[in-house]
Amino acid sequence: MITIHHLLVSQSERVIWLMEELGLPYELKSYPRQPNYMAAPEFLALHPVGQAPVIEDGEVLLAESLAIVTYILELYGNGALRIAPGEKGYADYLYWMAYSIGGLAPQAMQYMTALRMGTESGPFAAMAQERRARHLGMMDARLAGNEWLAGEKFTGAEIMCQFPFGTMSKFGAMDISAYPNIGRWLERISARPAYQRAMKIAGN
Repeated sequence: MITIHHLLVSQSERVIWLMEELGLPYELKSYPRQPNYMAAPEFLALHPVGQAPVIEDGEVLLAESLAIVTYILELYGNGALRIAPGEKGYADYLYWMAYSIGGLAPQAMQYMTALRMGTESGPFAAMAQERRARHLGMMDARLAGNEWLAGEKFTGAEIMCQFPFGTMSKFGAMDISAYPNIGRWLERISARPAYQRAMKIAGN
């Protein structure tokens, strides 16, 4: 059975959500944050990088959300929540899975950093806002003609891409008022029973 090491208010909620969507059994070990919001020493000791999420599966100790979601889907998903090579939407599935970490998360972090540093004006903020608009505009356009990011099917891409609009927004809210298709996408996600269960389990 997979053990999920869950740091409260972190990306590890993705793994809980994934397991709830797949209906797979798992053991959950939750770790609170310290008063300074940093991870406690016992969590930091799990993996050299000291970041959530981390899972154990037998002798396998694995970190990084994308690696974990891919690992679980490939080994235990039985074809669910993914698009196989040769199937319609395969390239889109690969893109949005990778984009969640390589594109969406970095720009969200950059924008959040500008806000938290109080640099809403100036060249850095202008660059962050312009990049944010391009990223959100692309995503909104994609969802204008597709129910889900990879097309007709809900996949792991949703689980990977939702976080900056959900729990991560506690660190810096994402204004999506100009992007109605993203808003409707988030509403569809929020209505999913597995998502609702996962957020309660994750403590959100």
